[in-house]
Amino acid sequence: MAIPEEVFFATVTELSQRLRDKEFTAVELTRAFCDRMEKLGPRYNALALLLREEALRKAREADDEIRRGRLRGVLQGIPFGAKDLLCVRGKPTTWGARPYAGQVFDYDATVLRKLDRARAVLVAKLAMVELAGAGGYRYASASLTGPGLNPWDRTRWSGGSSSGSGAAVAAGLVPFALASETWGSILTPSAYCGVTGLRPTYGLVSRYGAMPLSWTMDKIGPMCRSAEDCGHVLRAISGGDSNDPSSSGKSFYYAPQFARKFSDLRIGYAPVDIEEWAEESARPAFRQALEVLRSLGVKLVEVELPDLPYGLVAGTIISAEGSAVFEPLIRSGKVEELADQKQIAGLKAGLEIAAKDYFKAMRIRRVVMEEMRKLFTQVDVLVSPSRFGPATRISEPLDRPARPKPEPKRRGLRDLGAAGNLAGLPALSLPCGFAENLPVAIQLVGRPFNENNLLALGKAFQDQTDWHRRRPPVGA
Repeated sequence: MAIPEEVFFATVTELSQRLRDKEFTAVELTRAFCDRMEKLGPRYNALALLLREEALRKAREADDEIRRGRLRGVLQGIPFGAKDLLCVRGKPTTWGARPYAGQVFDYDATVLRKLDRARAVLVAKLAMVELAGAGGYRYASASLTGPGLNPWDRTRWSGGSSSGSGAAVAAGLVPFALASETWGSILTPSAYCGVTGLRPTYGLVSRYGAMPLSWTMDKIGPMCRSAEDCGHVLRAISGGDSNDPSSSGKSFYYAPQFARKFSDLRIGYAPVDIEEWAEESARPAFRQALEVLRSLGVKLVEVELPDLPYGLVAGTIISAEGSAVFEPLIRSGKVEELADQKQIAGLKAGLEIAAKDYFKAMRIRRVVMEEMRKLFTQVDVLVSPSRFGPATRISEPLDRPARPKPEPKRRGLRDLGAAGNLAGLPALSLPCGFAENLPVAIQLVGRPFNENNLLALGKAFQDQTDWHRRRPPVGA
């Protein structure tokens, strides 16, 4: 049967109900998404590997269980994609980089095994920036599959390093995708592509079977159509794992109905984020997003991050750990096969970081964690733009000067991305409007393991708005 166009942009919960209502089967749904991925995935440089045969086999199993009344939850029979740093048994896992193009593992990543247990259907591995950006990179083209192209405007970037995951969800190629974040790789493509992305608390989701970039900062999370969908996916992929030494051993149960009353919540924000740090074209959308949050009954409180070198600390840790991870690649000389010269140089330079500098960064990181803990005694959630403006142009170097004019005197929450990742805090990116005809988004950041409050707020925000329902224009 022909699957209607709107199905490709439906939420997971909507698709689950339609499967149970027998509007279509899991096989029909999976075949339709595979066809769409095969046709449009290359248009956005989003597809790393199509898994049609395996997906249809899993979909048939899901259909059989649904027919027999063996219902396993909302993800049963739902297609999805996974960033190509997650290994799939017997299939290439390229990490987005030429030196690893033929790499094959003989086991599945833990998160993929958990989604298989929930009977979700993996249809594709999705493109990414090479080595998830280890060493730093200058151009969006730093990928085996080429630059991630934004479905809203293909002259713009879909964001890194989870470029394929963001583009695939935005373009309706999959209902949801798994991505990873070390310093912005879930929130950035979510914001640029107009989808909802969740960075879980460090240690809540196993990283076994995922390419390491920074052992002490890597996190795996979902990119979906809605906050509610993120909750369902997080429930499936969370939990302890003895194969991951960083695992917290905690599980997550999606229960927004038991989150704190909004009237009891204090949300910290910094006016300077919107009025000065944000690009002028995006300010109206961010102002309106704050008003929507205020209308939910929360109390907005002005806050500011303490004066600490967040970016320098995060950069030092990621550089030192990333170069240690890829030392064999660097020493072998195969690092020269990477697409981005800045990344090659950065990986080499990371090996020269002195132990004293790494440990100094880790000591300052502990101060950051303590300062964030203190900040969360004053507020329950922090809100700030996920990115201060819309997606950058593909042709623009990513290390270009950010502002042509003097920076604002107040820090606000502009370093929330670095601070939140250093402290391992959960964050939810929510589409909140448009600037220059491109999506922009806000991020909600909470205390560790406080995802239910973020998701409840996110769902309420999306009940009041329709930004997450918007689709890229046909032919963009």
